[in-house]
Amino acid sequence: MPRFAFRIEYDGGPFAGWQRQAVLPSVQGAVEAALARLDPGEHTIAAAGRTDAGVHATAQVAHADLAKDWDPFRLSEALNHHLRPDPVAIVACARVGDDFHARFSARERRYLFRLVSRRAPVVHDRGKVWQVQNPLDVAAMREGAAQLIGLHDFTTFRAAMCQAKSPVKTLDEITIEEIALPNGREIRFHLRARSFLHNQVRSIVGTLERVGAGAWAPEDVGRALAARDRAACGPVCPPQGLYLCGVGYPEDPFA
Repeated sequence: MPRFAFRIEYDGGPFAGWQRQAVLPSVQGAVEAALARLDPGEHTIAAAGRTDAGVHATAQVAHADLAKDWDPFRLSEALNHHLRPDPVAIVACARVGDDFHARFSARERRYLFRLVSRRAPVVHDRGKVWQVQNPLDVAAMREGAAQLIGLHDFTTFRAAMCQAKSPVKTLDEITIEEIALPNGREIRFHLRARSFLHNQVRSIVGTLERVGAGAWAPEDVGRALAARDRAACGPVCPPQGLYLCGVGYPEDPFA
């Protein structure tokens, strides 16, 4: 059966996450239902990352095996037709080899977290950012974030329900970008690693926000990491500011 890879963009707000649910709407369920309209029968698609409820994606990657050897452009156009009105879009489609796996072939994942610091309510990006009203010290957050780069036991920043076999991960990058807004600032956290633990990004950003607000000192981040204790973590921030924005492979399937 021919295998196809998809780059998928979605607004996570209406969904209970990526993974198919028995009753609640999911992104996986929406894409599989669209595939069934084109290729009758049950379909199970595999994704690079199982995003949680409310989390968005600009570049999720998934693959599926189909009975028909579609032209990739026509397949993406047909899927987008059947995905309406769900806020999900196939932005790229490619025929790939049988050895390609969206999850297991991936060499890195990239996440973006958007935080807005201002008093006035967010209007145009409502549901797409985490808003806090207090000003944040970006330099202090960068100092705290630097202590998380590299190979560490991230038990402190791991959800209790995480199913990963080990809490040891290598965090390759945390870059914190500051953008001026009318009467406020948008702070963007860019994180890159081969893989992430459940709630790791939201736990890290929530902790760094406490540093920026002055409730934590930058060195407290290192102490929390060394504690290897979930209770030492700062608050887990809400999902609406989080985006899966890239998946890296040895060879780009969409090149």
